[in-house]
Amino acid sequence: MTAASSNVFDTISRSYYELTAAERRTADYVLKNRDRSQYLSIGELAEESGVAEATVSRFCRRLGYKGYNAFKLAIANASAPKLDAASSDLTIRDGDDPMELARKLYAEESEAMLQTVSLLRPAELDKAAEILKGARKVLCMGQGGSMILASEAAHLFSVYDGKFIPVSDSHMQLIASATLSPEDAVLFFSYSGATRDMMETLSVVRQQGARTVLITRFPRSPGAALADVVLQCGSNESPLQHGSVPARIAQLFLLDILFTRICLSDPDACRENRQRIAAVLAEKHL
Repeated sequence: MTAASSNVFDTISRSYYELTAAERRTADYVLKNRDRSQYLSIGELAEESGVAEATVSRFCRRLGYKGYNAFKLAIANASAPKLDAASSDLTIRDGDDPMELARKLYAEESEAMLQTVSLLRPAELDKAAEILKGARKVLCMGQGGSMILASEAAHLFSVYDGKFIPVSDSHMQLIASATLSPEDAVLFFSYSGATRDMMETLSVVRQQGARTVLITRFPRSPGAALADVVLQCGSNESPLQHGSVPARIAQLFLLDILFTRICLSDPDACRENRQRIAAVLAEKHL
Protein backbone atom coordinates (compact mmCIF):
# COMPACT_ATOMS: atom_id res chain seq x y z
CA MET A 1 0.00 0.00 0.00
CA THR A 2 1.35 3.46 -0.86
CA ALA A 3 0.37 6.85 0.53
CA ALA A 4 -1.96 8.63 -1.86
CA SER A 5 -1.42 12.17 -3.08
CA SER A 6 -4.75 13.09 -1.46
CA ASN A 7 -4.73 14.00 2.20
CA VAL A 8 -3.80 11.48 4.86
CA PHE A 9 -7.32 11.26 6.28
CA ASP A 10 -8.67 10.13 2.91
CA THR A 11 -5.89 7.56 2.75
CA ILE A 12 -6.80 6.22 6.19
CA SER A 13 -10.48 6.00 5.33
CA ARG A 14 -9.80 4.29 2.03
CA SER A 15 -7.41 1.77 3.63
CA TYR A 16 -9.37 1.25 6.84
CA TYR A 17 -10.53 -2.31 6.23
CA GLU A 18 -7.06 -3.44 5.20
CA LEU A 19 -5.76 -2.57 8.67
CA THR A 20 -5.43 -4.97 11.58
CA ALA A 21 -7.77 -4.56 14.55
CA ALA A 22 -5.02 -2.81 16.57
CA GLU A 23 -4.15 -0.52 13.67
CA ARG A 24 -7.80 0.42 13.32
CA ARG A 25 -7.77 1.68 16.91
CA THR A 26 -5.01 4.09 15.94
CA ALA A 27 -6.90 5.03 12.77
CA ASP A 28 -10.05 5.69 14.80
CA TYR A 29 -8.19 7.95 17.20
CA VAL A 30 -6.50 9.96 14.43
CA LEU A 31 -9.74 10.41 12.48
CA LYS A 32 -11.55 11.62 15.60
CA ASN A 33 -8.70 13.87 16.78
CA ARG A 34 -7.32 15.29 13.55
CA ASP A 35 -5.83 18.52 14.84
CA ARG A 36 -4.49 17.08 18.10
CA SER A 37 -2.81 14.06 16.51
CA GLN A 38 -0.14 16.12 14.76
CA TYR A 39 1.21 17.27 18.14
CA LEU A 40 1.57 13.83 19.75
CA SER A 41 4.76 11.83 20.03
CA ILE A 42 4.61 8.23 18.86
CA GLY A 43 4.42 7.10 22.49
CA GLU A 44 1.55 9.45 23.25
CA LEU A 45 -0.42 8.38 20.17
CA ALA A 46 0.12 4.73 21.12
CA GLU A 47 -1.09 5.40 24.67
CA GLU A 48 -4.12 7.39 23.49
CA SER A 49 -5.00 4.64 21.01
CA GLY A 50 -4.46 1.84 23.51
CA VAL A 51 -1.85 0.07 21.37
CA ALA A 52 1.91 -0.53 21.38
CA GLU A 53 4.36 1.88 19.72
CA ALA A 54 5.28 -0.88 17.29
CA THR A 55 1.65 -0.96 16.16
CA VAL A 56 1.72 2.76 15.39
CA SER A 57 4.93 2.31 13.39
CA ARG A 58 3.38 -0.54 11.39
CA PHE A 59 0.23 1.57 10.85
CA CYS A 60 2.30 4.42 9.36
CA ARG A 61 4.25 2.09 7.06
CA ARG A 62 1.08 0.30 5.97
CA LEU A 63 -0.30 3.65 4.82
CA GLY A 64 2.84 4.19 2.76
CA TYR A 65 4.81 6.56 5.00
CA LYS A 66 8.48 6.01 5.78
CA GLY A 67 7.97 6.55 9.48
CA TYR A 68 6.02 8.35 12.17
CA ASN A 69 7.51 11.79 11.45
CA ALA A 70 6.45 11.56 7.78
CA PHE A 71 2.96 10.55 8.93
CA LYS A 72 2.74 13.54 11.31
CA LEU A 73 3.87 15.88 8.54
CA ALA A 74 1.09 14.51 6.34
CA ILE A 75 -1.44 15.21 9.11
CA ALA A 76 -0.12 18.76 9.48
CA ASN A 77 -0.38 19.37 5.73
CA ALA A 78 -3.92 18.00 5.64
CA SER A 79 -4.94 20.07 8.67
CA ALA A 80 -3.38 23.36 7.52
CA PRO A 81 -6.47 24.69 5.65
CA LYS A 82 -8.62 24.03 8.70
CA LEU A 83 -6.17 25.82 10.97
CA ASP A 84 -6.36 28.88 8.72
CA ALA A 85 -10.16 28.99 8.74
CA ALA A 86 -11.79 32.33 9.47
CA SER A 87 -13.53 30.86 12.50
CA SER A 88 -10.37 31.25 14.60
CA ASP A 89 -10.00 34.77 15.94
CA LEU A 90 -6.26 34.31 16.46
CA THR A 91 -5.52 32.98 12.98
CA ILE A 92 -2.95 35.14 11.19
CA ARG A 93 -4.20 36.33 7.79
CA ASP A 94 -2.68 38.23 4.87
CA GLY A 95 -4.76 41.33 5.59
CA ASP A 96 -3.76 41.73 9.26
CA ASP A 97 -2.30 45.13 10.10
CA PRO A 98 0.79 45.32 12.37
CA MET A 99 -1.20 45.88 15.56
CA GLU A 100 -3.55 42.98 14.84
CA LEU A 101 -0.57 40.77 14.03
CA ALA A 102 1.13 41.79 17.28
CA ARG A 103 -2.03 41.08 19.30
CA LYS A 104 -2.41 37.59 17.87
CA LEU A 105 1.25 36.68 18.35
CA TYR A 106 1.20 38.02 21.89
CA ALA A 107 -1.82 35.84 22.69
CA GLU A 108 -0.17 32.76 21.21
CA GLU A 109 3.11 33.28 23.01
CA SER A 110 1.41 34.11 26.31
CA GLU A 111 -0.57 30.88 25.98
CA ALA A 112 2.71 28.97 25.58
CA MET A 113 3.91 30.30 28.94
CA LEU A 114 0.56 29.60 30.61
CA GLN A 115 0.74 26.01 29.39
CA THR A 116 4.25 25.73 30.81
CA VAL A 117 3.05 26.92 34.21
CA SER A 118 0.22 24.39 34.16
CA LEU A 119 2.67 21.57 33.33
CA LEU A 120 5.24 22.58 35.95
CA ARG A 121 5.98 19.96 38.61
CA PRO A 122 7.63 21.70 41.60
CA ALA A 123 9.28 18.52 42.93
CA GLU A 124 10.93 17.85 39.57
CA LEU A 125 12.03 21.48 39.27
CA ASP A 126 13.69 21.32 42.69
CA LYS A 127 15.33 18.01 41.79
CA ALA A 128 16.73 19.54 38.60
CA ALA A 129 18.02 22.53 40.56
CA GLU A 130 19.79 20.26 43.04
CA ILE A 131 21.42 18.24 40.26
CA LEU A 132 22.74 21.34 38.50
CA LYS A 133 23.85 23.05 41.73
CA GLY A 134 25.71 19.98 42.95
CA ALA A 135 27.42 19.07 39.69
CA ARG A 136 31.13 19.60 39.18
CA LYS A 137 30.44 20.77 35.62
CA VAL A 138 27.31 21.00 33.46
CA LEU A 139 27.31 20.48 29.71
CA CYS A 140 24.54 22.44 27.97
CA MET A 141 23.51 20.73 24.76
CA GLY A 142 20.88 20.38 22.05
CA GLN A 143 20.67 19.98 18.28
CA GLY A 144 19.68 22.51 15.64
CA GLY A 145 17.54 25.29 17.05
CA SER A 146 17.61 23.65 20.48
CA MET A 147 21.37 24.26 20.64
CA ILE A 148 20.65 27.99 20.49
CA LEU A 149 18.62 27.55 23.68
CA ALA A 150 21.40 25.47 25.24
CA SER A 151 23.92 28.24 24.51
CA GLU A 152 21.56 30.78 26.05
CA ALA A 153 21.31 28.55 29.14
CA ALA A 154 25.11 28.49 29.52
CA HIS A 155 25.22 32.27 29.11
CA LEU A 156 22.42 32.79 31.64
CA PHE A 157 23.94 30.46 34.21
CA SER A 158 27.37 32.12 33.89
CA VAL A 159 26.06 34.59 36.45
CA TYR A 160 25.65 31.73 38.90
CA ASP A 161 28.76 29.67 38.10
CA GLY A 162 31.30 29.26 35.30
CA LYS A 163 30.82 25.49 35.25
CA PHE A 164 28.04 25.62 32.64
CA ILE A 165 29.62 24.80 29.26
CA PRO A 166 27.85 24.83 25.87
CA VAL A 167 28.82 22.04 23.45
CA SER A 168 27.31 22.49 19.99
CA ASP A 169 28.64 19.97 17.46
CA SER A 170 27.08 16.49 17.75
CA HIS A 171 30.49 14.82 17.50
CA MET A 172 31.91 17.07 20.18
CA GLN A 173 28.89 16.31 22.35
CA LEU A 174 29.76 12.61 22.20
CA ILE A 175 33.43 13.33 22.93
CA ALA A 176 32.58 15.59 25.88
CA SER A 177 30.05 13.08 27.22
CA ALA A 178 32.57 10.24 27.11
CA THR A 179 34.77 12.01 29.67
CA LEU A 180 32.01 12.82 32.16
CA SER A 181 31.93 11.39 35.66
CA PRO A 182 29.13 10.77 38.19
CA GLU A 183 29.93 14.22 39.62
CA ASP A 184 28.90 15.89 36.35
CA ALA A 185 25.56 16.72 34.73
CA VAL A 186 24.00 17.54 31.37
CA LEU A 187 21.26 20.11 30.65
CA PHE A 188 19.72 19.04 27.34
CA PHE A 189 17.12 20.84 25.22
CA SER A 190 14.95 18.91 22.77
CA TYR A 191 11.38 19.92 21.96
CA SER A 192 10.58 16.49 20.51
CA GLY A 193 12.78 14.43 22.81
CA ALA A 194 13.25 12.11 19.86
CA THR A 195 16.35 12.79 17.74
CA ARG A 196 19.03 10.24 16.87
CA ASP A 197 21.95 12.45 17.91
CA MET A 198 20.33 13.15 21.27
CA MET A 199 19.76 9.45 21.94
CA GLU A 200 23.40 8.66 21.14
CA THR A 201 24.64 11.43 23.41
CA LEU A 202 22.36 10.70 26.36
CA SER A 203 23.20 7.00 26.16
CA VAL A 204 26.88 7.87 26.62
CA VAL A 205 26.03 10.28 29.46
CA ARG A 206 24.18 7.49 31.25
CA GLN A 207 27.03 5.02 30.70
CA GLN A 208 29.39 7.49 32.38
CA GLY A 209 27.11 7.79 35.39
CA ALA A 210 26.43 11.52 34.90
CA ARG A 211 22.90 12.83 35.36
CA THR A 212 20.70 14.51 32.78
CA VAL A 213 18.07 17.23 33.04
CA LEU A 214 15.96 17.27 29.87
CA ILE A 215 13.72 20.17 28.80
CA THR A 216 11.15 18.87 26.31
CA ARG A 217 7.51 18.99 25.28
CA PHE A 218 7.06 15.23 25.54
CA PRO A 219 7.67 13.60 28.95
CA ARG A 220 7.18 10.10 27.52
CA SER A 221 9.57 10.55 24.59
CA PRO A 222 12.59 8.24 24.01
CA GLY A 223 14.94 10.91 25.34
CA ALA A 224 12.92 11.27 28.53
CA ALA A 225 13.54 7.60 29.27
CA LEU A 226 17.27 8.36 29.47
CA ALA A 227 16.94 11.50 31.63
CA ASP A 228 17.03 11.72 35.41
CA VAL A 229 14.67 14.71 35.43
CA VAL A 230 12.25 15.85 32.73
CA LEU A 231 10.94 19.42 32.73
CA GLN A 232 7.99 19.83 30.36
CA CYS A 233 7.46 23.03 28.39
CA GLY A 234 4.17 24.15 26.90
CA SER A 235 3.18 25.13 23.33
CA ASN A 236 2.09 22.69 20.64
CA GLU A 237 4.30 22.81 17.56
CA SER A 238 3.13 21.36 14.27
CA PRO A 239 5.70 19.68 11.98
CA LEU A 240 5.10 22.68 9.69
CA GLN A 241 6.27 25.06 12.45
CA HIS A 242 9.78 23.74 12.98
CA GLY A 243 11.44 25.99 15.55
CA SER A 244 8.33 28.09 16.20
CA VAL A 245 8.76 31.14 18.42
CA PRO A 246 6.06 30.11 20.97
CA ALA A 247 7.80 26.76 21.46
CA ARG A 248 11.12 28.51 22.06
CA ILE A 249 9.54 31.04 24.39
CA ALA A 250 8.04 28.20 26.41
CA GLN A 251 11.46 26.60 26.80
CA LEU A 252 13.15 29.91 27.63
CA PHE A 253 10.46 30.63 30.21
CA LEU A 254 11.07 27.24 31.81
CA LEU A 255 14.82 27.91 31.75
CA ASP A 256 14.24 31.25 33.48
CA ILE A 257 12.21 29.55 36.22
CA LEU A 258 14.97 26.99 36.75
CA PHE A 259 17.70 29.65 36.73
CA THR A 260 15.86 31.89 39.19
CA ARG A 261 15.14 28.94 41.47
CA ILE A 262 18.85 28.13 41.62
CA CYS A 263 19.91 31.74 42.15
CA LEU A 264 17.45 32.17 45.01
CA SER A 265 19.14 29.26 46.79
CA ASP A 266 22.36 31.31 47.03
CA PRO A 267 21.46 34.97 46.39
CA ASP A 268 24.64 36.41 47.91
CA ALA A 269 26.91 34.43 45.57
CA CYS A 270 24.79 35.40 42.53
CA ARG A 271 24.83 39.05 43.55
CA GLU A 272 28.61 39.01 43.97
CA ASN A 273 29.11 37.29 40.62
CA ARG A 274 26.85 39.82 38.88
CA GLN A 275 28.93 42.66 40.32
CA ARG A 276 32.20 41.04 39.18
CA ILE A 277 30.87 40.46 35.68
CA ALA A 278 29.52 44.00 35.43
CA ALA A 279 32.90 45.36 36.50
CA VAL A 280 34.93 43.46 33.87
CA LEU A 281 32.43 44.30 31.14
CA ALA A 282 32.25 47.99 32.01
CA GLU A 283 35.21 48.85 29.76
CA LYS A 284 33.45 47.23 26.77
CA HIS A 285 30.80 49.95 26.74
CA LEU A 286 31.26 53.37 25.13
